[in-house]
Amino acid sequence: MHWLQHSTPGLLVLCALAIAVLLFLIIRVRLEPFIALLIAALGLALAAGLSVKTIVGTALVSKTSLLETGFGSILGHIAPIIGLGTILGAILEASGGADVLTGRLLTAFGERGAPLAMGLSGLIFGIPVFFDIGIFVLAPLVYIAARRGGRSLVLYALPLLAGLSMTHAFLPPHPGPVAVAGLLHVQLGWLIVMGLACGLPAFLVAGVAWGSWIGQRVIVEVPEEFVTAEESAPAGGRGPATVRTAAGGTAGTEPVSPVAGGGGTAVATAPDGEPPAADRPPPRLALVGLIIAVPLVLILLATFGSVWLENSPALPILTFLGTPVVALTIAVILALWLLGTRRGIPARHLSELASRSLRPVGMILLVVGAGAFFGAVISATGVGKALAGTLSSAGLPVIVLSYLISCGLRLAQGSATVAIVTTGGIVGPLLEHSGFSQPHLALIAIAISAGSIIASHVNDGGFWIVSRYFNMPVKDTLKTWTVLETILSITGFAVAGTLSIFI
Repeated sequence: MHWLQHSTPGLLVLCALAIAVLLFLIIRVRLEPFIALLIAALGLALAAGLSVKTIVGTALVSKTSLLETGFGSILGHIAPIIGLGTILGAILEASGGADVLTGRLLTAFGERGAPLAMGLSGLIFGIPVFFDIGIFVLAPLVYIAARRGGRSLVLYALPLLAGLSMTHAFLPPHPGPVAVAGLLHVQLGWLIVMGLACGLPAFLVAGVAWGSWIGQRVIVEVPEEFVTAEESAPAGGRGPATVRTAAGGTAGTEPVSPVAGGGGTAVATAPDGEPPAADRPPPRLALVGLIIAVPLVLILLATFGSVWLENSPALPILTFLGTPVVALTIAVILALWLLGTRRGIPARHLSELASRSLRPVGMILLVVGAGAFFGAVISATGVGKALAGTLSSAGLPVIVLSYLISCGLRLAQGSATVAIVTTGGIVGPLLEHSGFSQPHLALIAIAISAGSIIASHVNDGGFWIVSRYFNMPVKDTLKTWTVLETILSITGFAVAGTLSIFI
């Protein structure tokens, strides 16, 4: 035990065993990742010889323990951001903003450019909504575009999926990017800049180039049961058509409330007394774009204002407005008023919508908090320093190690969130005294995020959502969606690695 607790090889062995236990509990025992992370972290702490007081505190005081400080250090940062982002996405979805956006893009790009229009819809609408919710809401429009174009459903679905996946992996306010920013102490403004710099090329390569090529070779028809009404409304922006989803329900008549990690039927009905979505005038495209842009612009202004306006009296104002929680609060208030109250939606229904959208956020926060605890244990045991010494001897850059660890965890257990928070916990201690600039730390965070989406396969819930909603058997889903995610991951990391050389 002395060798394990006090030597570099021993500490690395303990870390490897803890990760192996974590993967075993998630994959073989089918334990909730939150519980598995807790068990792995507690086991590592005890095996490394940390005192009980250090790990959990005393019977009277525990606020300085690794358990509480590990959870608290990250949840105080990300909980309000994820909560506000979830509500914003729910309001934008329920207002019909997705239909307006996609309808206008389809009209602007025409029939030949419809696949690119679907990709841009996923890219823009994917900023405020979860990946799976983006599929639930936009899949009916993909069916309509494919039916009208007379070409493979894959040709229209993959650009959409690439846009949704890129924003979900690389940009706030999604849980993964926000969590890794907190673990690595990265400003969200820099994460947005580097996420766009790495994510947009990845979207073009995976969604546009690969999607166009494979979409002509894997032919998937839109089944008759997917579309049950004349699909003329969305392209003209006059409101959603009635479209039957692969799950057996209907979508497009009224948007479904967000459920993270879902996979159920995209069905929702208007609450009693509320006019159906089709009876309300659709929101203007400029208004939808403004509400999505407001928090991003405010955060970026605060980030760059701290560099360019160091002694300006405007800096405190920009800093306050650009604090992510404040920026998202402003966006949510605008959305509640402009897309809700002003369009005749009662306050009671808006409150119910917010409550429904927040229900699935709890498990996400628990997983992220447990991952932060795991990272705190790694730091306290000295594993981080041991790993840093090994890296220094091997000459392996931290950004490469981060990507490889994240890839391995993603391939083994399927969850992008678990891959991100576990990798962040391992890598975070290496960066405490590294002297890296904020842009460089942001690139490391992007590398971790890129690794967390590689090679989605049968152990990933997203794989089955894509297969189910786009009428693809497992073989075709592997040939299309799995390869798309791998290209998205590798391209995003390649851009991040290249930029890290110069930053």
